[in-house]
Amino acid sequence: MQDLQELEQRISLALDRIAQGVEALDGLTVLPQGAAAAEPQAPAADPEALRLAEALQEERDANGQLQERLRVVNERLAAGVAPLEARIATLTAQIDAQGIELGRMKSTNVQLRETLRALREASEKGVSDPQLVNKSLQVELDALRTARATEVAELDGILAELKPLIGEDADA
Repeated sequence: MQDLQELEQRISLALDRIAQGVEALDGLTVLPQGAAAAEPQAPAADPEALRLAEALQEERDANGQLQERLRVVNERLAAGVAPLEARIATLTAQIDAQGIELGRMKSTNVQLRETLRALREASEKGVSDPQLVNKSLQVELDALRTARATEVAELDGILAELKPLIGEDADA
């Protein structure tokens, strides 16, 4: 980033010097970069005009070099940003998956608490309700499955982080 700022400053200074050179030429015809003059309008014997024309051409060349450097720096920056954006997308997907599993786990835990409360109340009354016992076992089983799915999502995130470090393919 520091290189980019330095290049921008140098380009700005070069453009200022070019503008000063153009003002100093006053009567000379300034051609676009790369254009060849058929006949110079200023007298060839004027050493100041020749010196300014050479300085202008040097500044144009320097400006072209700086623009090329700036283009290369921008390409490098773009190439460095793409992997980071992909990484952010991957981590966001992992967080979303873990969030979904955590929501399921919370929901299942609420059901489990309510079923256990009903089972406890039935037990206190001395009533044995087989359907209530079956329902509580089913809810408990669902809670265990949800807990396992949450752990799997968390482990998938950990493995995704470790695979690049140990050299395995992320698809393995």
